[in-house]
Amino acid sequence: MGMRTATTTFLAGCLMLAAGCGAAAAPAQEAAPAAPATTVAAIEVPTTTPPTGGPKQVKPVGNAINPRKARWKTAKPVSKNRKVRLVWWSGVEPCTVLDRVKVKETTKRVTITLYEGAAPEAKDVSCIMIAVEKTTTVKLKSPLGNRKIVDGAKS
Repeated sequence: MGMRTATTTFLAGCLMLAAGCGAAAAPAQEAAPAAPATTVAAIEVPTTTPPTGGPKQVKPVGNAINPRKARWKTAKPVSKNRKVRLVWWSGVEPCTVLDRVKVKETTKRVTITLYEGAAPEAKDVSCIMIAVEKTTTVKLKSPLGNRKIVDGAKS
């Protein structure tokens, strides 16, 4: 069940409960008095729409606090196989920033490791837990060719 469906179901139940609390049941022999008018305010339910425009382009900052390895989801060769564009899910800035990217090249593989941490200015900031799709592009020393791209955070 989606968040929107659950919220709608919950609100409908609350409205029914509020309407039912407005009048008591009358005994069968007596005529029921007119029920008092009940006013229910409309509640606007926020909707979430996916962002358009693709992942947020970021560059390494080099001064993150407590950097740790972060897994990327896709790696695509670009610029005639001389660069690799990485895409991954991350957190919001300044709570989660790209610290650095480590690239290790051999004749059989290119291992790329992302490191993320908190920016120094995030020390006194409340961080929301929301996913942000990010991307960065790294240069290779030599064209990719037939080498395999490996995520260094998985090892």
